[in-house]
Amino acid sequence: MSKYRAKPTVVDNNRFDSKAEAHYYMYLKSEQQKGNIINLELQPAFTLLDGFKKRGKTYKAIKYVADFKVTWQDGTTEIIDVKGVKTPVYNLKKSLFESKYPDLTIKEVRM
Repeated sequence: MSKYRAKPTVVDNNRFDSKAEAHYYMYLKSEQQKGNIINLELQPAFTLLDGFKKRGKTYKAIKYVADFKVTWQDGTTEIIDVKGVKTPVYNLKKSLFESKYPDLTIKEVRM
């Protein structure tokens, strides 16, 4: 169990950080089976800051990993994050994401 009391759950051989995330995956999967979703991606990663070297030290890229990336039948794309707790790190990464990817928006789902 995580420090936020989320219980990891496995569905279709995919590991989810919480029951809520797994439940939302099942909802998205049902929408895909109905033909409403044309592409469903799990754990898509977005680079917020490229890795770099400075004074001989290598710094890793900073990434934001969403829960889902969904392309709906009408062509719209949603980045979805199932949230229990909004941490300061999440809020910072969300702001950086919104700045770097202005055509995409994070949809936060609370269950």
